[in-house]
Amino acid sequence: MFGVVLWSDEEEHKAVIWCEDHGDLAFYRSPIDAQMVPMDAGDWVEFDLSMDRNMRLAHNPRLIAEGVFPELPESIGAVGTVQVSPATPTQKHRGSAEIIPFAASHTSGRNKHRTSTASRA
Repeated sequence: MFGVVLWSDEEEHKAVIWCEDHGDLAFYRSPIDAQMVPMDAGDWVEFDLSMDRNMRLAHNPRLIAEGVFPELPESIGAVGTVQVSPATPTQKHRGSAEIIPFAASHTSGRNKHRTSTASRA
């Protein structure tokens, strides 16, 4: 799989990678006895992928190109600032998940001129 490094720490021998399939992020941890492949945020890498308890793990990363997407980590962080309103007491919770409705900051112009078939008759 291919991906872009969002974060890495050479001292901790760890990295977080955004995968090409836009699924969950992949986490990389270099084996203690091995030297970490040098990766920086924005680098394009190829790696093997495995699953462990609902977590994607990257293995054997190979640097394809350095600094190809340097603005990606900041861009994702900027998009992550979404306004949410707390759940109302009338909303039901299912299991352990909490459903949080997203408050729209603007209305779409797409439905602005829609006319129902009843008003046309």
